[in-house]
Amino acid sequence: MKNLDDLLAEGVAGRRVFVRSDLNVPLDGDKITDDGRVVASLPTIKKLADAGARVIVAAHLGRPKGAPDAKFSLAPVAARLGELLGTDVVLAGDVVGDSAKAAVAGLADGQVALLENVRFDPRETSKDAGERSALADEFAALADAFVSDGFGVVHRKQASVYDVATKLPAYAGGLVLAEVEVLRQLAGEPKRPYVVALGGSKVSDKLAVIESLLPKVDKLLVGGGMCFTFLAAQGLGIGDSLLEADMIDTCKRLLEEAGDKIELPADIVIADAFSADANVQTVLAAQIYEGWKGLDIGPITVERYAEILRAAGTVFWNGPMGVFELAPFAEGTRGVAQAIVDSDAFSVVGGGDSAAAVRLLGLPEDGFSHISTGGGASLEFLEGKELPGVSVLEG
Repeated sequence: MKNLDDLLAEGVAGRRVFVRSDLNVPLDGDKITDDGRVVASLPTIKKLADAGARVIVAAHLGRPKGAPDAKFSLAPVAARLGELLGTDVVLAGDVVGDSAKAAVAGLADGQVALLENVRFDPRETSKDAGERSALADEFAALADAFVSDGFGVVHRKQASVYDVATKLPAYAGGLVLAEVEVLRQLAGEPKRPYVVALGGSKVSDKLAVIESLLPKVDKLLVGGGMCFTFLAAQGLGIGDSLLEADMIDTCKRLLEEAGDKIELPADIVIADAFSADANVQTVLAAQIYEGWKGLDIGPITVERYAEILRAAGTVFWNGPMGVFELAPFAEGTRGVAQAIVDSDAFSVVGGGDSAAAVRLLGLPEDGFSHISTGGGASLEFLEGKELPGVSVLEG
């Protein structure tokens, strides 16, 4: 597929370039709590601006209901993007209306404008291809070329991701290109042992990727809330821990088919409440108290998982091992992440909460080969699904 370097080689000075970025950052009020996605978007935007393009950035934030909503405004993102670029970033007051047109018309070479949250327009996420196409026509009228750089949304068939790429000369941004190349390494012939560490809350969210990866991996390390459904499938009591009762039979089947590959926690950090100041104990996985809930993997498990990870040739990690945002339940995630850093493996962090955990826990980002910006997109790629926002670039 054509990429950013191809566009730059053609020349972009004075041209309007529409860039779909992923700026869906977590907010506390109007304060960004993790600017990782903004930072990841910088190289493509900066290369275009430095080459004299008039850069029009489009992005979403949260899940507004197809109408303007102040709490989902991109205003904090525009401010942070401007700080990081060292220049003012004009924020349009709408998506494709008069304010957006004026913001674009006012751009000089090398300047950057950010459209307001594209999901404020219901056509962005419409299932009706005609509605999405109509919005994409309005996006295309603002620009001369399209650069797809929001890997976190390429698994969505949305107007600013997919349809606009059919209306303008389309190119993969540096971020999308890097993500696809890295994930193709995982999907191809990864260096062995190939170890996958999966956390997160629900087996159902990860079932497709588990079933896709199990034939390919040497070990699958299970943590997070999803581990308790596996433990229940082994007949263990799990107290008040998270459970997907309708997935127990599925977990039994997976353990029967690939029990030699699946590693489950041997010990669990439990608490009598979901709170940082709850009563906390560490017990064997078979000894979780009634009325208590498991909120992290324990130290025996961390050391076992770390031993496997340190010996790996390739690692893919998606999903925290526990409730890492609360200090008493952060050590499982920290221990697994540190073991990946300490390994010589080609290591990929699968975006989402895992990437946030790396930053929140103060782990060195350069200790991993690649930190993805798209959790859902990464998983769907590894499941073997077609990503519409990538396939449209491949023509």
